[in-house]
Amino acid sequence: MNLETIKQLLSQGESDRVEMKLSTGQRTAATRTVCAMLNHLGGYIFFGVDDQGNPVGQEVSDSTLRDLSNEFQKIEPPVFPDIKTVPLENGKTIIAVIVQGGGGPYTYDGRPYIRNGSSTFVMPKGEYEKKLLEKMHATSRWENQVASQLSLEDLDHNEIIRTVDEAIRRQRLEDPGIRSPIELLRGLGLLGENDQILNAAAALFIRSDACLPAFPQFQIRLARFKGLDKSEFIDNRKENGNAFALLMLAQRFFRDHLPVAGRIEPGLFERVDDPLYPPHALREALANALCHRDYSEPGGSVSVAIFDDRLEISSPGGLPFGLSPEQLKEPHDSRPWNPLIANAFYRRG
Repeated sequence: MNLETIKQLLSQGESDRVEMKLSTGQRTAATRTVCAMLNHLGGYIFFGVDDQGNPVGQEVSDSTLRDLSNEFQKIEPPVFPDIKTVPLENGKTIIAVIVQGGGGPYTYDGRPYIRNGSSTFVMPKGEYEKKLLEKMHATSRWENQVASQLSLEDLDHNEIIRTVDEAIRRQRLEDPGIRSPIELLRGLGLLGENDQILNAAAALFIRSDACLPAFPQFQIRLARFKGLDKSEFIDNRKENGNAFALLMLAQRFFRDHLPVAGRIEPGLFERVDDPLYPPHALREALANALCHRDYSEPGGSVSVAIFDDRLEISSPGGLPFGLSPEQLKEPHDSRPWNPLIANAFYRRG
């Protein structure tokens, strides 16, 4: 960091990544912004800059830098921003604090902060809780918690065996040589310590008659509406079961309510059917809804709605890990919310 680089950054004005302070006497407000930048994309804090963005500098001693570092120690979890000093011709000094964003969420003096343009605000409680969930996702997500209310007998053993057989057929799993449900679940990584059944195993293989009352969220809502809104039903169903069973029930509902146009091609003895929506696209959308939904909400369910002019598939939960709808249409890292469930769907094809 040199004066040339500092002037270039200052010339762009304050933003979500640049903050200017006249002196370290404003270190409390500046540290709130450091916290906000840590929770976002990082950035730069400059001390010794006037309101017009001119680098005027300030007197800097060992105690100045020590006071600044002490203020930064109120950030949790602990972080150590890079502090640079750049001397000016007038004998004073610019202090540049370089903040690396990501990770967290971070708090300052017990509160989390976010950056919006050139302003710093207290982070809303819901956003903070979401960031905490994402941070703990690797070890403490819903699907890898123990389903203490279930036993092996509550699972559909045939569904477990079908999944493994199909994975072997598709060469996505080595044949274990046995078909013991407990051994197969262990091989799929769906058991916890002492062979306790995980929530992921419940979502994938629970028997439909065992869903209630413990797992009301293992449900799909299927509706065919008359017209273009939800004012009148033609058909309305609620089905409970494991994810594979719900996938099949939804596909049957499509067959019941989606038109298929038929035509005769010259030279062919068979009629050619043209479904209104491509079956592969519908199956992919359903599978994604069941794999990547938020299962932690007991009242949540995947829903399918067919209207005269469109078909909608929705699932509970927002986009995790800072993803936006626009990013989904571009190349992006695959970070499934329920990797154990998604892996079982992948192996089964």
